[in-house]
Amino acid sequence: MFFFRRKRLFTILIGIIILVGLIGFSIQERDHITAPEQFVKDATGWLQQAIHTPVDYVTNVFSNIDDVKNVYQENQQLKESLEQYQQTLYEVQELRKENEELTSIIDKTESDSLSSYNPIQASVISRSPEKWFKQVTINKGKQDGVEKNMAVITGTGMIGKIQTVSQFSSTILLLNGFDRSNRISVNVNIADQDEDASGFILGYDEDRKALLLEFTDYNEAVKAGEFVFSSGLGGVFPKGLEIGEVQEVTTDQYGLTQIAYVKPSSDLTDLQHVIVVDRVMDNASDSQQEEEE
Repeated sequence: MFFFRRKRLFTILIGIIILVGLIGFSIQERDHITAPEQFVKDATGWLQQAIHTPVDYVTNVFSNIDDVKNVYQENQQLKESLEQYQQTLYEVQELRKENEELTSIIDKTESDSLSSYNPIQASVISRSPEKWFKQVTINKGKQDGVEKNMAVITGTGMIGKIQTVSQFSSTILLLNGFDRSNRISVNVNIADQDEDASGFILGYDEDRKALLLEFTDYNEAVKAGEFVFSSGLGGVFPKGLEIGEVQEVTTDQYGLTQIAYVKPSSDLTDLQHVIVVDRVMDNASDSQQEEEE
């Protein structure tokens, strides 16, 4: 029993000595290595390459998938940013447009042309579905002093008149909805002449997108480019409200009456803020004049 233990220890000792010798031998600087070492190194290198190639391939595949996901997420973020930018740009443009419109409304309210009237500022809240682009509803009514047939303007010109009135809202009949029953007495300012040409707005030409003006008397001096204003003679609208610009002067189908096509000064399709022109002060001054007479 003791013999076998000594033999085992001796074998282990010899093995350790051989292993240390091999390690010392292998770490020496040599120009040539033995055939077994070459075989072991080549086998190890081939095995490492065989394992590394598929691992590297799989790693690249997952890396590419991550890159594609990142690119997709970045693309989605860029799309969202672009949409937000476009929305912000649109809101800025709308706010700028509304600001310009409000500024023109304020300037018009404070102008001398409305100094003898009571301007009622209002905002458009809807369009009538049965007569699209011909009627709009505003957020002012009887409680605000709005009455039927009052003229309605914007900062650029007249757009129509009050057609119906409720307590807190009113409906405007736009100029493109006017006909002979809603005619407007107008004057056309003629350059280099003391007297204006007079006539009536009798309707709207859908094809030309222009108001139809019929002159009271034939006047050869009327040319395209002249401006048309309310005359105040009809007793409904105040005098001096800008209506539009003459586009073309011609005659009716019979060649007997001089007519003109007038482009409205205000955009009738895009309305947000308006002014209702209250003639109460004007009527009061007229009554006072009649009492003095």
